[in-house]
Amino acid sequence: MDTGAQVTTVDPKLATELQLATKEKASVTGVAVHTRAPLTQLESVEAGSHAVANVLAVIQKLGELQSADRRVRGVIGGNFLEHFDLLIDYSRPLLCLDDSRQMRTKVKGKRIALLDQPHFQGGAATAQKLILAVHLSGLEKRQVLLQLDSGTNAPLLWDPGEDLRHLQTTGCNLQSRGTDGKEQPFTVLAAQDVQVASHIVRQVSFVAPVAGGATTARPDADGLLPAALFQRVFVNYSDHYVVLEPW
Repeated sequence: MDTGAQVTTVDPKLATELQLATKEKASVTGVAVHTRAPLTQLESVEAGSHAVANVLAVIQKLGELQSADRRVRGVIGGNFLEHFDLLIDYSRPLLCLDDSRQMRTKVKGKRIALLDQPHFQGGAATAQKLILAVHLSGLEKRQVLLQLDSGTNAPLLWDPGEDLRHLQTTGCNLQSRGTDGKEQPFTVLAAQDVQVASHIVRQVSFVAPVAGGATTARPDADGLLPAALFQRVFVNYSDHYVVLEPW
């Protein structure tokens, strides 16, 4: 399950087993990868007692996600999750889906508005991205826009820019392999505090693609904020807000 993925994904081998018919190819963008992959229409996707009919999905290799756990056969994306109120409790761990609107009345905490995306058209293919305005202690002059992403464990800035160059460290790089099999180098930035509304997460180390690498432009957000930085995350897709509970 990935709040950072707008579209559900199915592994090619599972697609073959299910004899899924394919449609036209679509552009697929991820961390350090941009490719085209075939689409398919899933008659139904069920999670527990909840089901959504006619879910569009992309057929694509899962890369490092499947290398870490070969039981994973796909990713449930936003075009499934947006039909529910969503609660992720990392302390248990537990995922709750609710289409009765009852859970939202019991969730306590400040409602943090998701940023509007003027170019977002919605529809069956893609879901709204969960983008938040965030302050970084290393950048006092302006906000950064980060996408709340349960599918990553690495806080990321696509391009730190000149005003964050002082946070770059020397000799501390990482390698990440995309779904296309290519490796992309990342540099680790010095730790800083992250403030989302009234919540402050101390000493978070972001990574950034190494200059000159095969980066992917993200005009709607400056980077990714892992949902696991918080103990509990509640998402209300219909009213466009989240509630965060720190550890």
